[in-house]
Amino acid sequence: MSAKSALNKAIFIPNDERLLAAVQVKRRTKKKIPFLATGGPGDYTTFICLSVTNKKPAQVFLTKVKQFEGSSSFVRRSQWTISQLRQVNGIDSVRDCPEFDLIFENGFDQWTAGSAGEKCVFVQVLHHTCQRFIPERKPDFINCHSKLLGGNSILHEAADSVSNAVQKASQALNERGERLGRVEEKTGEMMNSAQHFADTAHKLAMKHKC
Repeated sequence: MSAKSALNKAIFIPNDERLLAAVQVKRRTKKKIPFLATGGPGDYTTFICLSVTNKKPAQVFLTKVKQFEGSSSFVRRSQWTISQLRQVNGIDSVRDCPEFDLIFENGFDQWTAGSAGEKCVFVQVLHHTCQRFIPERKPDFINCHSKLLGGNSILHEAADSVSNAVQKASQALNERGERLGRVEEKTGEMMNSAQHFADTAHKLAMKHKC
């Protein structure tokens, strides 16, 4: 089971929510917490999750979820409504990078995703969700690559890839068909020549007998 599926099953389905996106992150500026309230060392994995309620009117949340070392369970730590989000900083609008910041009404977090690709997918889904569910005062997306703010650009890229593959396959089949056509044409010519030769030989044989 993937981390997203496990998160959805453990945290969001029981609350009648649906997980839209999740990204594993680490703080760029770590807080010094030598011991947790449970008494163990402060080693854990953090996920930033984007979810929507199944109940109408739909509400969208950003939730910080932690999984402590040695445990298979998840713990919901902090949660904000998407309307509390004021800014998403992609850090670099030119090159892909794993860093991003989330700025809320009452604070901000500086994160580094597991990879630039994971960050890109999360930011794109977050931007699309904000456009859909926030009627006004939408958060600003700054220093983000244009491909992240294009709605379904990742899906479009995938569709283009499939389309290109289909086009190449079709071209290969057409070329193969043309080659087969030429072969069939040559075969027909050879058969006609063979038939002509057989008829000529037959006529010569009959004339010789006469």
